[in-house]
Amino acid sequence: MALWVPRRVLITPGARQWAHGNAIAERAAALGSDIVEMKTDRLTGLSDEDPRKQYVGAKTSLAIVVASPSKRKLSPIPPSADWQFHLAEGCPAHCQYCYLAGSLAGPPVTRVYANVPEILDGLPAYQGRGAITSKSKTRAGEGTTFECSCYTDPLGIEHLTGSLRETIRFFGAWNAPVQLRWTTKFDAVDGLLGIEHAGCTRARFSVNAASVVRGMEGGTANMSARLAAMGKMAGAGYPVGLTIAPIMMGENWREEYEALLLDAKAALAGIADLNLTAELITHRFTARSKLVLLEWYPKTKLDLDEAKRQQKRTKFGSLKYVYPANQIKELRQFFESKISEHLPAAKILYWT
Repeated sequence: MALWVPRRVLITPGARQWAHGNAIAERAAALGSDIVEMKTDRLTGLSDEDPRKQYVGAKTSLAIVVASPSKRKLSPIPPSADWQFHLAEGCPAHCQYCYLAGSLAGPPVTRVYANVPEILDGLPAYQGRGAITSKSKTRAGEGTTFECSCYTDPLGIEHLTGSLRETIRFFGAWNAPVQLRWTTKFDAVDGLLGIEHAGCTRARFSVNAASVVRGMEGGTANMSARLAAMGKMAGAGYPVGLTIAPIMMGENWREEYEALLLDAKAALAGIADLNLTAELITHRFTARSKLVLLEWYPKTKLDLDEAKRQQKRTKFGSLKYVYPANQIKELRQFFESKISEHLPAAKILYWT
């Protein structure tokens, strides 16, 4: 697919103090983006009384900023990894179920961090201190795990930032039982294939049923391109993974998800020493995310009917709407059976 080029790039004075931030601005300018020099480190000019205009303006903008000390403080991210850290916040894609709608406040501009060297320098202090994989009997082999795609899709902006390459190199040279984890809906992996990763980066590809990808994942690579990219990464020796999310019970969900697994099998055929995982995440939403999503995508066909769901408390005490227990059981049995049948090498890390 065509690489995303923001219409305008906002860069703060603080970001100008970092060579990495200047390099991002130079790459964007070379691709035709308008570079806007902010007068302060506070982003302005993104709000609009018209929600649709605000959405479009933010989603076509990139902001180069500095991650504050509070942003560089790591927190656990169960069940995925020991720790989450951030190279960016926001994403250029247009997924109608977007989890960021309930996680990030304000206009959905993509913010990328200029102080990546400082962010990476802070990671070793967390090695061995996690409670998700580094203390798990079933996942201890992954070492201390660090997730960098909680609030962004790092591959979708990598041609602008170069941050993912630097992070993969950092983990490859760490010489410790650690693992970088990221997931993507994009396919521009060629620039990552020759990096000395030492097997310390797991590249996961977010995949879904054909109808979900076609109708709800605007601005992303198509499924065949994502699976081909996964095959390239596996061929370059990277551990890889399928993040099947969000799993939805559409009209033909059984047929579509089995077709997806068969396509993944074909994409990985012939890969020597395949290291493959699967993460299974069912669709859920909150009252807040529903309001934001309907504002962003008023014509969406995404099923957000609370009457068809059951309530569940999040770890923060708020309510989310999930599939009823009987449907969850049906979905889980299906995926565990079909993954075992079609992708026997895959290790299922978790179901949620």
